[in-house]
Amino acid sequence: MSTPQLATFKVPAIENEPMRTYAAGTVERKGLEAALAQMQQELPFEVPCIVNGSPIKTGKLAKQPIPSDHARHLCVYHEADEATVASAIDGALAAKAEWEAMPWNDRAAIFLRAAELVSGKYRYKLVAATMLGQGKNAWQAEIDAAAELSDFFRFGVKYVEELYAQQPPKNAAGSWNRVEYRALEGFVLAVSPFNFTAIGGNLPGVPAIVGNTVVWKPSPAATYSNYLIYQILAEAGVPAGVIQFVPGPPPEVVAQAISHPNFAALHFTGSTFIFKKLWKDIAANLNKYKGYPRIVGETGGKNFHVIHKSAEIRNAVLQTIRGGFEYQGQKCSALSRLYVSSSLWSSGFKDLLLSEVAKIKIGSPSDFGNFMGPVIGRPAYDKIIGFIQKAKDAGGEVLIGGTGDDSKGYFIQPTVILTKDPESITMKEEIFGPVITVYVYDDANYEQTLELIDNTSPYALTGSIFAADRKALLTATNKLRNAAGNVYYNEKCTGAVVGQQPFGGGRASGTNDKAGSISIFYRFVSARSIKENFVGLEDFQYPSNLI
Repeated sequence: MSTPQLATFKVPAIENEPMRTYAAGTVERKGLEAALAQMQQELPFEVPCIVNGSPIKTGKLAKQPIPSDHARHLCVYHEADEATVASAIDGALAAKAEWEAMPWNDRAAIFLRAAELVSGKYRYKLVAATMLGQGKNAWQAEIDAAAELSDFFRFGVKYVEELYAQQPPKNAAGSWNRVEYRALEGFVLAVSPFNFTAIGGNLPGVPAIVGNTVVWKPSPAATYSNYLIYQILAEAGVPAGVIQFVPGPPPEVVAQAISHPNFAALHFTGSTFIFKKLWKDIAANLNKYKGYPRIVGETGGKNFHVIHKSAEIRNAVLQTIRGGFEYQGQKCSALSRLYVSSSLWSSGFKDLLLSEVAKIKIGSPSDFGNFMGPVIGRPAYDKIIGFIQKAKDAGGEVLIGGTGDDSKGYFIQPTVILTKDPESITMKEEIFGPVITVYVYDDANYEQTLELIDNTSPYALTGSIFAADRKALLTATNKLRNAAGNVYYNEKCTGAVVGQQPFGGGRASGTNDKAGSISIFYRFVSARSIKENFVGLEDFQYPSNLI
């Protein structure tokens, strides 16, 4: 591909996508209701693998159940087999040279157009697919599948423009120094989770924007919404082969990809256990590779709220409810452990917390009155119910909730457990469900409690500090410096926004490469320094050699 570069282009001004409320009687409520009705009438959909722009139907079928009505399925999808994965890898490698060589402004335009398709033409369809397939209510689906996804694409373009502008500040006389940011040598494997449709788009999108080609394995529980994203990217102009869509059994697809000599990077969001296993597997394959693969991952969390005696009770309670029970606690950033000052607990916090939790409606996301929906599937349901039982067996007191109903959908009541043991199982292990465990500490032991928070969990993703006393706020900030990659003051521990709060954590929570910021893009490029000399040497000797 040869094209003249006749100007230095600047991308349009980028702003966060405005979020629609879906309040009763609004145009967007009617539009979404129509999309839901149409989708329910047309399901189940058939989803193929897409390799080199062509659908591949392997005949090995799997189903994506609707978690609020598990007798029905949103789609059936063709699982990639060994030949399909091999073809996807070969096709991605073949497409790379032309994609990387495409002028930056043209790659940028493709992703800006994709953002417009997400936020416009396909908005209600994406939101509906996320509600039905992944169990989110309208608001949670909106902020994810519409707003965050379009933000990822738009801000991604902005950040890459800024990245490419990072050039050496000095040039010696008679020379010109430059840096180019090459795509990685090989292909990128993107393994995306069920809980955020937007992450499904961002994991292949980030490496692709900077010229990489990607083999994308979506989560089985988010197959249909992720397939819609693939179709949007293709409609926006991503060439065939640049992103290969290969749903299928995770162990087989991933193992085949990471054993290939041209494997260049893993972009992963999922469980800590799987991420650690993949890291070990990649290390075991190191002698196969041409280079050292980049490993970028965001995994679990055991996220905290600490409530100081100076905190405003109502705000802390309501932020706690949203942090713990939005999307049924199935966010990697969701609140799981709550540390409350004893004076606040007894002077209104406990009573308000329980009375507000009792108001939560739970049921099908298609009923707009429900705040909570189902957990994602049978394994999640059984695991969460099992954790509640283990907490009770260990002496924990269930203050509210603690039960579930899986007769039609996988519904678990919002659950608050009071423990006297700050190192009990539900204070230490990730649950990924609507369960908050409370530990009430003596006001005088605030600093010791902060040390407890820092040392109880191997994770370090998100946390919130509630205090009106600035000294208390700063004390917690300093003592918990490494306990969370995202920390919030008087605000819930969820809800990072692209371009506002770069997201990621350390310790067992991941590589902290900060999705939603420029930082993540550095991981998928390999810089090359170029020095051009304009004046030739007249002698090889230095002046100091002369006598």
